Amino acid sequence: MSAVALDVEAVRTRFSALRAPTAFFDGPGGTQVPDSVTDAIAGYLRESNANLGGAFGTSRRSDALVTQARLTAAAFLRCEPDEAIFGANMTTLNFMLSRTVGRTLRAGDEILVTKLDHDGNVSPWLELAHDLDLKVGFVDIHDDTTLDHDDLERKLTDRTRIVAFPLASNAVGTLTDAGRIVELAHDAGALAWADAVHYAPHGPIDAADLGVDVLVCSPYKFFGPHLGVAYGRAELLESWRPYKVRPAGMEPVGHRFETGTLPHELLAGFVAAVEYVESIGWRGIRAHERALGQQFLDGLPSGCTLHGLPAMDGRVPTFAFTVEGRSPRAVSEHLGEREIATWDGNYYAVEVMERLGLGAEGAVRVGFVHYNTPGEVDRLLAALAEL
Repeated sequence: MSAVALDVEAVRTRFSALRAPTAFFDGPGGTQVPDSVTDAIAGYLRESNANLGGAFGTSRRSDALVTQARLTAAAFLRCEPDEAIFGANMTTLNFMLSRTVGRTLRAGDEILVTKLDHDGNVSPWLELAHDLDLKVGFVDIHDDTTLDHDDLERKLTDRTRIVAFPLASNAVGTLTDAGRIVELAHDAGALAWADAVHYAPHGPIDAADLGVDVLVCSPYKFFGPHLGVAYGRAELLESWRPYKVRPAGMEPVGHRFETGTLPHELLAGFVAAVEYVESIGWRGIRAHERALGQQFLDGLPSGCTLHGLPAMDGRVPTFAFTVEGRSPRAVSEHLGEREIATWDGNYYAVEVMERLGLGAEGAVRVGFVHYNTPGEVDRLLAALAEL
């Protein structure tokens, strides 16, 4: 398989789920998994199922798996293995980590979030503000859904402690300029707190290069099981007092923020998912996805209104649109009857939908990943043309 030209049919043979007639454009809500991930999960449960720290074989194999999962997270996020944290999902991890950093905050401190964010990087801060008498500000977006950096600069003060932002919008696909956001946050003395959930299946993540202090993502969005993975800068994690049962170990430092027994079988699936992505390569994935996105944009029927950037520059291949005279739900039902899986609603991106004037009904969302084909995009466009 070439590093650039993706053999999508060869890719699809690795997914039993893709033998179904459904065109899966629901990836922003969770991707399908390759058979290697399924096998890894089942293999762990068959051969190594045990808790950690025991003086017997299955426990020792489980110990080794957790170590391998940390090494895998370090390779995927470009961080140190000790800086990796596992949890149930991104939102649960974010609530836990926000409560932890809350121990360092005082009444009147400020947190900034953006109107591009998934609510998993908004509500944890709103709830923390409720408990601790903090202030939460919302950084606006332009009409084209790009982040308003001038508004961010205006809202930063000497009381700003956290700047929370997404690498990519899960609703409209817009990328953010993470480097600029991190620089502005750090110049103001604030932590940069990144949601990488939606970006993770579309390109490589380098936490160290981004300069973020905390980064959270979910493997079930990049061909893995339902799980959460976070990065925290070691010096920062070492400075926080964790919520932890007393007998639990405090090393490695990321383990301090893992409450209870980890889902070891899902860690096995996570390792397999990252190995799968590495076997394909980001260059081929990105080139193929860009071509699919351009095909969709070029063929979108005139009765459909796209909400977001009109070209592939500055975005991932996730698109929100509405169809004249039809509710988003009706459009998704029409597509579902034709074995085309899409989402409708606000997809927990409450602020961007309100900002675009789409309200609770939201929009139809289609998201392409590398296992989608040009033929499937043609099916989608033909089904929309029927409307």
